[in-house]
Amino acid sequence: MRKKASSGKQNNRTQNGYLADRRTLILADYIIQNGATVRCAAKEFSISKSTVHKDVTSRLKELSPSKFELVARVLEQNKAERHLRGGEATKEKYLSQNNKTEKEKKICRTSV
Repeated sequence: MRKKASSGKQNNRTQNGYLADRRTLILADYIIQNGATVRCAAKEFSISKSTVHKDVTSRLKELSPSKFELVARVLEQNKAERHLRGGEATKEKYLSQNNKTEKEKKICRTSV
């Protein structure tokens, strides 16, 4: 009897699973080494925040429990500090707006 030809879908799933596992470990290393946020990691690797979060919370727990613990600490620290980063971003936003306004005023004064 002839064997059925295997569908490419099974092979793709296996390959995609392998790639997802590799990506998860690379993301974990990046977050641990840099103390990066989910947003920063997503931007660095050009993937969505949802993908990063899924990788480092559920996939990583199965792949490498020790790395999972380290990443969890970094993410917990980032979560505790996020109100400070938000305040800094707002401060920078308003400072840059004020600087633009001051420059516009100077330009207007010199051209008169």
